[in-house]
Amino acid sequence: MADHNTTGKTGEEIAAAYLKAKGYQIIGINQRFGRAEIDIIAQIGKEYVFVEVKTRNSDHFGYPEESIGPKKIELMGKAAELFQMDHENDLEIRFDLISLILGHDKHDIIHLEDAFFPGSEEF
Repeated sequence: MADHNTTGKTGEEIAAAYLKAKGYQIIGINQRFGRAEIDIIAQIGKEYVFVEVKTRNSDHFGYPEESIGPKKIELMGKAAELFQMDHENDLEIRFDLISLILGHDKHDIIHLEDAFFPGSEEF
């Protein structure tokens, strides 16, 4: 597995554990819907939360969240629509971002709730 894939998988595992510790129920990790992939689908209260996880080993080339573009946001929105069609209920949805910079002793985690809205150009 390439280094960037290992870094991404590690970030998703850390993010899932972080969310669980905050009371979220993890519904799925790396869920595919056509061309779109949702890193983490979770539920808290009466909301489904679609989480994009961005992980880097350092901030030397910028912060992880800076790599999310409009196409990714659009695909997440489409994936959420498909997910909701398969899970008929009245739960609200939101789109979060978890940005991670991996460290040797400690990881820097930023969790942005309601980070972006599908159809918008930025978060």
